[in-house]
Amino acid sequence: MPKKRSDDTRPQRRDPAATRKKLLTAARREFASSGLAGARVDDIAARAGVNKQLVYHYFGDKDALYLAVLEWVYEEIRAQERKLNLEGLPPEQAIKKLIESSFDHLAAHPDFIVLLNDENRGGARHVRGSRTLEAVHSPLVSLVSTILSEGVKAGIFRKGINPVHLYISIAGLSYFYFSNTPTLSAIFGKDLSSRAARQARRRHVVDLVMHSLRP
Repeated sequence: MPKKRSDDTRPQRRDPAATRKKLLTAARREFASSGLAGARVDDIAARAGVNKQLVYHYFGDKDALYLAVLEWVYEEIRAQERKLNLEGLPPEQAIKKLIESSFDHLAAHPDFIVLLNDENRGGARHVRGSRTLEAVHSPLVSLVSTILSEGVKAGIFRKGINPVHLYISIAGLSYFYFSNTPTLSAIFGKDLSSRAARQARRRHVVDLVMHSLRP
């Protein structure tokens, strides 16, 4: 009578989704640590605990994997913004929530800043070639435009505010703070990475933007 195969000798089923996720997670850490130029496929595969040939199987090459990571980190922000459910909120409350969310997301995801700095050094050639990134940003700009229009009708926002420039300003006020915390801390002799400093900066950014919108 043939012996039953024990659990530890059963052939493992392939799980493409799990493998792809492992590779993306490993690549995100490697690219954030070493940049596109310094990252090695061997190291990414080792971090993921898989054969490096699977990188080429699932993504094609290192550049395609890098783009997949960029699309992932951008989609995280958009997903967070969708969770805010800004549609239907009073205009002031909607913009305030958007500002706070932008600040909090950067505080929680420092690797996003590192990855974007690296992509900007390369002239944004990966982002320029992504249709996915253009698609995820379009609905947000439309929503901000609608919120601004509602605020103008209600008499609480001034006319003529460009939604793209507003979003860039919101992102920039937080992005610069986090990307330059070490040098700013050294220049001003303050630990701007402390919880108290971050909360003070968060309040300042909200106050500054909201005042800029008023008539």
